[in-house]
Amino acid sequence: MAGERFNPEKANSLLSEKRYKLLDPDHVLTYFNVEQGNVMADLGAGNGFFTLPIAKKTDTTVYAVDIEPHMLELLKQRADKEDIRNITYIESGLYDIKLDDNLVDKAMISLVLHEVPDLSKALEEVKRILKHGGQVLIIEWEAKRSEMGPPFEDRIASTEMENILRNNGFKVDVKSFNEDIYVLKGIASK
Repeated sequence: MAGERFNPEKANSLLSEKRYKLLDPDHVLTYFNVEQGNVMADLGAGNGFFTLPIAKKTDTTVYAVDIEPHMLELLKQRADKEDIRNITYIESGLYDIKLDDNLVDKAMISLVLHEVPDLSKALEEVKRILKHGGQVLIIEWEAKRSEMGPPFEDRIASTEMENILRNNGFKVDVKSFNEDIYVLKGIASK
């Protein structure tokens, strides 16, 4: 657990056709029930694999949060190209998210938490920015060997992540999207 941070020089790999087949954004956002009026945060937004589809589904602010300024710049370029104007770009890590308390209805963390050493600290911050009853959607690589994704030793088993979420005050719903990736929806109980 807690592997190396993603290298922004490999940003194009995040938008590959293979990745879209593995993790269809429309399917994920339907499961997460993203709709008009949701204030959203994409934590670890990268170059916008989920941020842009989220911004198209809601007419309110989408906070794109990433620790890497280059990734946010790539996201901004993609959003500008598609004339998407409801994204606010926030350079921030997950231990001290630069957003106000009780700000967002839903937060998404996709394929990022395996890079985070202290998951409880990060989830406490997620809980802080969520409104009462807010939801977090966590997408991670299952703890198995596969040709895509981080090394096996950096992966977090779905059962372990489910326990971590529960221990941090979330009610949890688990869904497996395919054999390599799982999705957990947590509802914050404050």
